[in-house]
Amino acid sequence: MRMGRVSRRAFAVAALSAFTMVPSASAAPEGNGKSGGKAASAMRGVWLATVANRDWPSKPGLTAAQQRAELTAHLDRAVRDRLNTVIFQVRPTADALWPSPYEPWSQYLTGTQGKDPGWDPLGTAVEQAHARGLKLHAWFNPYRVATHADPTRLAAGHPARTNPDWVVTYGGKLYYDPGLPEVRAFVQHAMLDAVAKYPLDGVHFDDYFYPYPVAGQTFDDDAAYREYGAGFPNRAAWRRDNIDKLVRETADRIKQIRPGVRFGISPFGVWRNAATDPQGSDTRAGVQTYDDLHADTRKWVRESWIDYIVPQLYWNIGFAAADYAKLVPWWAEVARGSSTQLYVGEALYKAGDPAQPAAWQDPAELSRHLTLAGRHAQVRGHVFFAAKDMAADRIGAMARVVADHYGQPAPPPRRVTAR
Repeated sequence: MRMGRVSRRAFAVAALSAFTMVPSASAAPEGNGKSGGKAASAMRGVWLATVANRDWPSKPGLTAAQQRAELTAHLDRAVRDRLNTVIFQVRPTADALWPSPYEPWSQYLTGTQGKDPGWDPLGTAVEQAHARGLKLHAWFNPYRVATHADPTRLAAGHPARTNPDWVVTYGGKLYYDPGLPEVRAFVQHAMLDAVAKYPLDGVHFDDYFYPYPVAGQTFDDDAAYREYGAGFPNRAAWRRDNIDKLVRETADRIKQIRPGVRFGISPFGVWRNAATDPQGSDTRAGVQTYDDLHADTRKWVRESWIDYIVPQLYWNIGFAAADYAKLVPWWAEVARGSSTQLYVGEALYKAGDPAQPAAWQDPAELSRHLTLAGRHAQVRGHVFFAAKDMAADRIGAMARVVADHYGQPAPPPRRVTAR
């Protein structure tokens, strides 16, 4: 693995300018031009999470054959529920679920970070998804290094160990510092390796940019801010610009490497509350992506920087602080006139969970979400969190969605023009 320490500026210059590859003819676009109606481009997706063995594999250390069997079972379930897209987490913690020259094998496969599992999960996932008529989007977490705070637990030669000045400890976890150009260049380099190697249908980021706030703690990016923050009115504006650069550069490089691959992001569902900003939603959320994660998700849509957005609207209809019925029309208005397609992230994991409000004990709650969202032309589909919950379907909420809304198999989602 090419993980040796390099100078900041040398790496940044080289990686920012050099990562252009010949497009692969095997990656066909999902469609261009106007859609012939909602059904022609509807997203019916599911997230397949690997961090902490959330959905797959069920535990670390299974044999390659057992891991393959579990993976294909999730794909088969997606087909049975008449979905058309699986969003597969392949870089959960600065690691890889494919043979990467930049980062170690994920510990969630074998139990030991850096240990070869004896097969290629991402390559198999792409092949088997396509064999079933499913689209496969590779899901990356750009900046999370570890869910613990001990660098010595990382694999020998891990970039975070050989470049300790890239890393910030915060909230008991390790993160790459988004304010360093060499970090931004490296994480793109590492992620886009998968785009170059496999006929992916999409590249997907989740909601983690700068980390979620932890009470009483400060994300220590003082050194980066001193070096690169000149010209910005404050640190928050500089941080947002760092994330904007990540998004725009990634979008551009995907198009260079494999035209037709779609780039999407699934942020926390509230950009800003209306009490903070009159352009915000009628919500009282405790987290606002613009202010707390330094992710200007509304801007990305309005500027059409990304192909699709999947706000995580993980609240029930009528929830006081963040009402699904208020957030869907807000996001629909944001998407109006943009070429960024709007899909809605759905909290399947809450259905039947006794710790959740009464609405989530009703098997029809999720189905009502799709009915409500269907009244807005800008909503082009839904993605469900997550695969393990789809397989369990505790109270039949997913079965109800399928019965009420997915009566026929769906063609794959495709690009549409702004509307």
